[in-house]
Amino acid sequence: MTQTLTGYLLTRHWRDTPSGIELVFWAASENGPVRVVISEQEAVCFIRRNIACTLPARTRRSALKLRFMDGQAADAIYCTNQRDMQQLRNSNLVLGESDIKPSDRYLMERFVCAGLSITGTSTKQSNYHLVHNPNIKPATVAPNLTALSLDIETRANTDQLYSIAGSIMHGRKDQNCVFMLGDQESVIRNGYTLHFCKNEKNLLTRFFYWLKQQDPDLIIGWAVVGFDLNFIERKCKQLGITFDMGRGGEAAVILQPGTAVQNRLARIPGRAVLDGIDLLKAGFWVFDSFSLDNVANELLGEGKLIASDENKVNQINTLFKENKEALADYNIKDCQLVNEIFIKADLLAFAIQRANLTGLAIDRLGGSVAAFDNLYLPKLHRLGFVANDVNNESDGLGSPGGYVLDSQPGIYQNVLVLDFKSLYPSIIQTFCIDPLGLAQPGDDPIEGYMDATFSRERHILPGLIAELWSARDSAKSKNNRALSQAIKIIMNSFYGVLGTSGCRFHNHQLASSITRRGHDIITRSRDWIEAQGYKVIYGDTDSLFVLLGEKHTNESTQNIGNRLTEELNQWWVQVIQDEHQLVSKLEVEFETHYTRFLMPTVRGMPTGSKKRYAGLIKNSDGKAELIVKGLEAARTDWTPLARDFQRQLFELVFTDQPFEEYVRTTAAKLLAGELDNQIAYRKRLRRKLTDYQKNVPLHVQAARKLPRAGSWVSYIITRNGPEPIQNLESVPDYEHYLDKQLAPAADGILQFLDTSFGEITAPQMRMF
Repeated sequence: MTQTLTGYLLTRHWRDTPSGIELVFWAASENGPVRVVISEQEAVCFIRRNIACTLPARTRRSALKLRFMDGQAADAIYCTNQRDMQQLRNSNLVLGESDIKPSDRYLMERFVCAGLSITGTSTKQSNYHLVHNPNIKPATVAPNLTALSLDIETRANTDQLYSIAGSIMHGRKDQNCVFMLGDQESVIRNGYTLHFCKNEKNLLTRFFYWLKQQDPDLIIGWAVVGFDLNFIERKCKQLGITFDMGRGGEAAVILQPGTAVQNRLARIPGRAVLDGIDLLKAGFWVFDSFSLDNVANELLGEGKLIASDENKVNQINTLFKENKEALADYNIKDCQLVNEIFIKADLLAFAIQRANLTGLAIDRLGGSVAAFDNLYLPKLHRLGFVANDVNNESDGLGSPGGYVLDSQPGIYQNVLVLDFKSLYPSIIQTFCIDPLGLAQPGDDPIEGYMDATFSRERHILPGLIAELWSARDSAKSKNNRALSQAIKIIMNSFYGVLGTSGCRFHNHQLASSITRRGHDIITRSRDWIEAQGYKVIYGDTDSLFVLLGEKHTNESTQNIGNRLTEELNQWWVQVIQDEHQLVSKLEVEFETHYTRFLMPTVRGMPTGSKKRYAGLIKNSDGKAELIVKGLEAARTDWTPLARDFQRQLFELVFTDQPFEEYVRTTAAKLLAGELDNQIAYRKRLRRKLTDYQKNVPLHVQAARKLPRAGSWVSYIITRNGPEPIQNLESVPDYEHYLDKQLAPAADGILQFLDTSFGEITAPQMRMF
């Protein structure tokens, strides 16, 4: 019986079979999981008609009414399996779009991103619906995905598995379980059930059975692919059992990276895997450290039951031997923290919206180039064109980055920030910057840069930007932060995509026509503002910092900011119409009013700094809030001492309070040893300790003094050099912290007040 199911894509993969390529899609639906099998498919690529070649067996060539973007006629080559396609790719032929996976092309050409309508004959299996060769169309779906947070505990530096914990997001307490090695009877703990297992094989088998009973759509965690799932798969191979985490009896696998810079990938049929660290970074969240303990403390106000330091390994081993219930508490707590972080940061919604917009798999992060292909290529084909393969060889010509105006250092009152909303996307939309438009500029083109010209009518990217822009405005009006942020990231990625050699449309003329137009817009906007009688003290890519000075009230400042914004927008509308006969999509916003503002100098030089400043604003509650960019107070490679000291000093100076005594008191407390809990540096070890031979950094010197170093080392500079905090043997070198931490943090401010850290503390220092 034919029926229509509406689902949300979870996983996709393909495989070669004797009768052709088989595509398998898993989706979540209101009726339960759906497994879609598309059989007897062909892989397709394109070749210029004037290129002759010998094709492998079971491969055919067909003339099409399509052209490459350079205007040459295109033929299609159809391969019965992907292996033959790879043979073609290895033959040094110049091909088009041969690098697109069959499963991705199938969805892309149907404009399916994540939501889909499945019409066909459905067969009910034990716990899912099976549909063979249905008709698939795009659909708008608001999925209600179930997620299971997974965490394992092991004996460090060995292959011994201690336990596996799982917690269902928004689930009941009786759904949470920990499976642990041990001979005791199972016990119900506070918020979960602890099952003891006689050996590792029994532990894994019982966990896999429990996983199937819970049947989540998503598996989430913290470094869950690189550590937890990778360990479980390795343990399964060691024990000779199936890595049985997928749906429908399909085997799961962890794909190992081909190079050192690639990450491991989880392929679990029917279950997408989302990593909290990757999602936070994709959403541009910023933390001092992305350790679970630190993120949980910053976001939730609570942390792990065992802190993330180098003693954690010994504590876990001790608990396993002496108090397995306490170790289980720790294990399940990590799962619960991950769930709560996902909820607090709305990470599931962000991942869902990103997949909706890009067509990328929900668990694929990064992938800006692939997202661009998904959105651009189907529209290109509908206009009668095909694209080349990705050419990873650069043409050697780069494009300039964002334009940064020279800053004018000083401490100021009433500084306005005028910001061009999504400058690069608005440039693309206004000036019709587009790969097809560059290749087919027509008779009356728009001038770009580096001899580029663009079609006024034949283009794709400006329309994509317009659709995304409208969707973002709608999301913002509905206070849908996850969707708004996802759209912003995607729109802003388009410039980067066109500027990278990993994109099939890479061309220096495209990227330069965006960035150099941005340079022109910023400099001409500065000139216009200064012609109105105001001084621009800094500009950064898409923002201009306008000085008003002390003779302005908050009301007059707001009025000036609003007036400048309105008039500058009108001016650009007229300029772009007069010079290019185009409609301006540029939009200036009055973003920020700094009541006090500091623009520092480059350390040790009189010239102004760039991308480093601090200012005081009034937040939405009407309270003063300090904003720091690029300075010591905002940098995690400085000590907590310097960061806290500089922030407090800024607040005193910006509110016209005495600051000298605070400087002297801080120096005195440091020398008296009262601030020892704030002087540790923290840095990551990115290589093995033995790899450092010449110019050994301080943190490596400290790590070598530990019996076992973790991936991060916290250390203090002592009179005998750097020492790890957990193995401290010497007295801290307080002079180092005075000269290298407090003094630089203070003098960036104090130089504008005709004093310095040394002058303020000199009489006091003579006492020590």
